Amino acid sequence: MNPFADLIGQSQAVDLLQRAIQLKRIAPAYLFVGADGIGKSMAAASFASLLLSLDVPEHKHNLLPKRIKNRSHPDLLWVEPTYLEKGELITNQEALARGLRRKSPPQIRIEQIRSITEFLSRPPLEAQRLLVVIESAQTIAEAAANALLKTLEEPGQATIVMIAVNPDALLPTLVSRCQCIPFARLSTNNLHKVLQQQGYEEIIAHPEIVALAQGSPGNAIATWQQWQAISPQLRQQLRKLPTNPLEALNLARTIDRELDTQAQIWLVDYLQYYYWHHQLKPELVKQWEQARQYLLSYVQPRLVWECIFLQLANKN
Repeated sequence: MNPFADLIGQSQAVDLLQRAIQLKRIAPAYLFVGADGIGKSMAAASFASLLLSLDVPEHKHNLLPKRIKNRSHPDLLWVEPTYLEKGELITNQEALARGLRRKSPPQIRIEQIRSITEFLSRPPLEAQRLLVVIESAQTIAEAAANALLKTLEEPGQATIVMIAVNPDALLPTLVSRCQCIPFARLSTNNLHKVLQQQGYEEIIAHPEIVALAQGSPGNAIATWQQWQAISPQLRQQLRKLPTNPLEALNLARTIDRELDTQAQIWLVDYLQYYYWHHQLKPELVKQWEQARQYLLSYVQPRLVWECIFLQLANKN
């Protein structure tokens, strides 16, 4: 079975990776580049299945997909950005599960680069090589990036796959040591296919969600989940701008109480598109963009929402 069979809309990337294996010209390091949510992590898992199955007895192949999915293969190390919580490194999913609210995004830390170095210091246990996958490599802190550079110079019997949105966010010396594999945003038809495949066909009926996704099924699903996580009462209020100062202040208070900072930044993007689509007023777009910049600059969120809703209420 072809591990890439379920990867839709990325024929160029798949061809490059399969050709490397067929020709036995596997690079010591790869950089998968493209927007979030378009299949880079899925491609990395598929590539891992192929690499770790080379010269492995046939009867063990059926176990690989499950082990790759669970990241439990002894020759695979999958690294994600983390938060530092009371001396413990936790992923974004773990932070959400614990109900932790963070203002800054997670990042790849130097402790994780050290764990990569330690992992690569031993020989493979089952496969021909060791494989390291680094998610969101653009979040690597500077000290960690310098440490990773030393590892890339002498990876040993290993292949390292870094996944990033934009190579410009990485040290040029890191990028220069990797073979770049570009990933494209999906066409509308392919986006719909992936949503149907993933069981999110209902999203297709919401054009504002599809438009915000910009060819990224992952973003479409994340946006839909964000919207569904908002209380029905707040969703109804957001569909209509406040018409007086009291409504404006109440709505700002509700948003600040119910949503963390990252969810509020997402909400600004959603409202910016929604009201542009329904009212076609350029000044609204500018006001939402200003609100977004304030939130990113760590201005007190409730104050940001109060200001923008009071401005909008005065114009209604």
